[in-house]
This record gives sequence, structure tokens and C-alpha cells, in this order.
Amino acid sequence: MPRPDLLERLAVQTAERSQAQLQRRLRTIAHTDGPWVESNGRRLLAFCSNDYLGLAQHPSLIAALKKAADTSGVGSGSAHLICGHRREHAALEEALAEWTGRERALLFSTGYMANHGVMQALLQRGELCVQDKLNHACLLDGAQLAGATLKRYPHGDIDAAARQLRITTEGCALLATDGVFSMDGDIAPLRDLAALCDSEGATLMVDDAHGLGVLGNDGAGSVAEAGLGERDVPVLMATLGKALGCSGAFVAGSAALVDGLIQFARTYIYTTAMPPALAAAAHCAVAMARSESWRREKLNHLIQRFRRGATELGLPLMPSRTAIQPLLLRDAQRALEASQALEAQGLLVVAIRPPTVPQDQARLRITLSAAHEEAHVDRLLEALASLRLADAPV
Repeated sequence: MPRPDLLERLAVQTAERSQAQLQRRLRTIAHTDGPWVESNGRRLLAFCSNDYLGLAQHPSLIAALKKAADTSGVGSGSAHLICGHRREHAALEEALAEWTGRERALLFSTGYMANHGVMQALLQRGELCVQDKLNHACLLDGAQLAGATLKRYPHGDIDAAARQLRITTEGCALLATDGVFSMDGDIAPLRDLAALCDSEGATLMVDDAHGLGVLGNDGAGSVAEAGLGERDVPVLMATLGKALGCSGAFVAGSAALVDGLIQFARTYIYTTAMPPALAAAAHCAVAMARSESWRREKLNHLIQRFRRGATELGLPLMPSRTAIQPLLLRDAQRALEASQALEAQGLLVVAIRPPTVPQDQARLRITLSAAHEEAHVDRLLEALASLRLADAPV
């Protein structure tokens, strides 16, 4: 009997997703100007970017990238462990370690690769990895690819996390959580999780992709805001492509952690290092994020303005004090139609539908940036008011 054709099966699966109106589609952006984007010949005010501090197009970052490219070229030319680790990478790692209060930091090309590399290096087959059900896909995939026994607890449920950790007391255990959850915008109960891991002898890992730069006194992230240090959270991962406006990621922790990752994290060992010019731009972004606190203050002001206005309109706000402000519409088709209606009014707000979020959890995922102005937020609220979303069940 002939084997089924893989590409034919993939085509059938794609058609099924399209039939259910859940198909993902690419959008090409021709030009960006602060919070404005040009797409399909139209200028749209975007509320879907992760550029939380408005640094992605900052002249200082662009100048740092150009200067480094002039001296170091574009590509690094090799993996870090061969001849790709440049002075720009080393300087950025030192700055990130100092900012996050850790002994060392190690750069990865993407957050996905960082989380995979950490879990593959730390966990042995069959060892326990406990995770929040709403963790980012790369944390879940990382545990599965490491061959760990993955146990997921209901979102933010400390008691359930404790029960999962106590399934077995044999072998090592890792508890991994997002710091700020990417689709809901809420913050993990980090102090409680740290206390739990301490009592159960487990290692706590936090993915702070959406917290770094925007939370904490100098933007050091959700872990710092919670008053936790390296002992409480031995493994900290964060990305450079959100609040810092660049690309890439890093893992920070003890010298023993970083030395071990250099030896055993395959996604670090067997890939080309990020362009040194990009590392130089990210180093500049770290300095600006730390010194220009007005960016966080402005962002927080816009968040409060949006939430106040959305509450007055009776919109189905989810509980979040971060730049991620979802409106829970539940029905996937309704979320898609709302997104399309906003685009018709010149606003780009993405509808998030299953399987990215659970069934009946479709939403408009609104993200705010220090690049926005009060008038932009008010325009968004006016447009949302016209959609009559106040009756959406929460």
C-alpha cells in the first residue's frame, strides 16, 4: 500500500484551517514611521507592534548599527565558538548581565532558540518540567524536544503548580513561566513561584520577553520588579526584539549556567552568531532603555488612558497593566470582523484566534508603545466605540 504524500496531507490541513476561517496570512509592510505603517498602499496607525519603548527606528540605534557595520561588516561569518564571537557580542553580554543583576549573559539568535537551548542543556529525558498552560509555545516545545515529562498547570494557579511538582520527588525539576504572558498581558505570580520552587527544590526559569525594558525601576523586567534575584530565578531569558527594538535573545544567570550552556546548548553551538552590528545596536538600546525612564512613564500613562477609556465604554478588557491590552471577544469570526472594521478606519489591530489562543478565547490584541500619543489612543477608543463591542461576553 503506497505511503500517504506529506505535501498532500499538509495541503488538506491548510484547506481545513481556511474553511474554518482560521488561516494565518502574511502582511507585507512597505514602510514604517513610528507607530504608522504602510500596507497595501494604505497608511495605518498600528496597535500591534512589540516596539514598546519606540526604539526600533531611533536614530541612535541606526547610527550604532551603521558604525559597527562599517568596521565589522554585516554577517558574523561563523558560530560563536568558531570565530563569530565579536567584541560587540561580548560588550552586549556584559551590559545585559549588569542590567539584570546576573553574573553572566549569553546571546542567542532568537528567543525560540534560547528557550530550546536552555531546556535541552538542563533537562534529561524523563525529568520533570512544570509549566503554566499559557506559556509561550517555545517553552512548551523546548520541554518536549528535550524529552522531559511536561506537566502544565492552570494559568497562574500556584496550588496546581505545587501538585504538579509533587508528582515525583525523584530527579531534577524545572518550573518555567512567562514573566508577562504574550496573549493576556498579565504578569506571573513570580514571588509565589519562587517560594514554591525553593520549598520543592526545583529550578525556576522565567521568559521575560515582554517584561524586559518596560517593568522595574530601570526596566530590568518582571523579575526585578518582583524584587527577585539570581538565587530566586536562576534562569532568566529575555529577547532583544521587543522593548529594545532589535532582534535576538539572551539567557542570564550564574557563570556555571552560562558555561554549561556554551558546552551543551545545541541551538547556541550549531548556529551562526547574530550580526555584530545588530549587537551594537542592541547595546545602544540597553543604555537608552535604562537611562530614558520617560519612555516607561509615557507608556504607563498611555496604558492607563486606554484602560480608563475602554472601561468607560464597557469594552471587554482583560486584566492587564502592561502594554498588552487584549479585548476578549471569544468568537473567532467576530474578532476577525472587528479587526477588519478597524482597518477600514485606518487602524491596524490584529485578531488573535485559535490555535494561538484556546477555543472561545479569540481577541483583539492591542499593544501600546511609547511611540504613540494620547491622540492616537483616543482615536483607537473612538473606533472601538463604533464597533459596539460592549456586549461581548467576558
